[in-house]
Amino acid sequence: MANLDELREKISSVRDAIQKESANLTDSRMVYEARKSYLDKSGRIGQLMKYMKDVEPAQKAEFGKNVNELKTWAMEYFGSLDEKMRTRELLARYDMEKIDITMPALRRPVGNLHPVTQVRNELIDVFSGMGFDIYEGSEVENDYYNFTALNTPKDHPARDMQDTFYLSPEFVLRTQTSSAQIHVMENQEPPIKILSPGKVFRSDDDATHSPMFTQMEGLVVDKGITLGDLQGMLDVFVKRVFGEETHTRLRPSFFPFTEPSVEVDVSCFECGGAGCSFCKHTGWIEVLGAGIVNRKVLENCGIDPDVYSGLAFGIGIERVAMLKYGINNIKQLFESDLRVLNQINDN
Repeated sequence: MANLDELREKISSVRDAIQKESANLTDSRMVYEARKSYLDKSGRIGQLMKYMKDVEPAQKAEFGKNVNELKTWAMEYFGSLDEKMRTRELLARYDMEKIDITMPALRRPVGNLHPVTQVRNELIDVFSGMGFDIYEGSEVENDYYNFTALNTPKDHPARDMQDTFYLSPEFVLRTQTSSAQIHVMENQEPPIKILSPGKVFRSDDDATHSPMFTQMEGLVVDKGITLGDLQGMLDVFVKRVFGEETHTRLRPSFFPFTEPSVEVDVSCFECGGAGCSFCKHTGWIEVLGAGIVNRKVLENCGIDPDVYSGLAFGIGIERVAMLKYGINNIKQLFESDLRVLNQINDN
């Protein structure tokens, strides 16, 4: 049989151990672990009950009472210690998160629109001011709207697999926003004055070309439309975008959907037309293609070419952005390099 006094010494030693170990506890997590080591079923206080079998029957109640008193004390002791630790941790957190409201606010850089978006918005503003409506077509077109209705022959190189992204024999990723003008002319009677901005796709990739880029197609259909109307309108466009001193010239070209067709140059806005490295010493910079809408295109859309005529032009927005902001590689517009983009902000 175990001596009750010896067992009381064991109980007292456990109390002393708790008080001694508590001096090394520095946070609520350590208090939790210590509490568990003493008060769990397999903890040191719980282990004292294994001596119950060795206690004389008359002393079992006294021993059990002593163990329960230790357990009650330990629960209160660890509870009080945990509360102190949590209060200390909360004060430390408050101190760490303290804000000095007298300090100046942190300045954060202000973002700006991508240069392509800036140019797109600027061009829409220019042409909207001339009375153009905006029409955005689908980026997926069938062969008819992308080629056939625009008077592009079946054997034209633009239809080749190496130039066009085919989704199926019938459907393509549009190669030009010109397809939008067919949709409009089929569903709207003249007069027509629309601007169609959007993404287009061509199998082309070098310093000045990208497989995906942004184009803006313009179309005017009415009675008596001439090349003079086209040049007058484009003169307004280049003055607004490149400066009041700039002007345009038209050079003969060929596009299946316009006749006559022209390439449109703008006088160099760097040297004023005198000739410099920017314009390759010619005094002129090519900016877009345009022309008078081909009679066959009007007929394909049910418009009488003997009554109405039209003008059309296509502007590469990345092309304008590169010229305007002095960018020599189109990939800089797609890499999202903030060192480049932060230098360009007309807002």
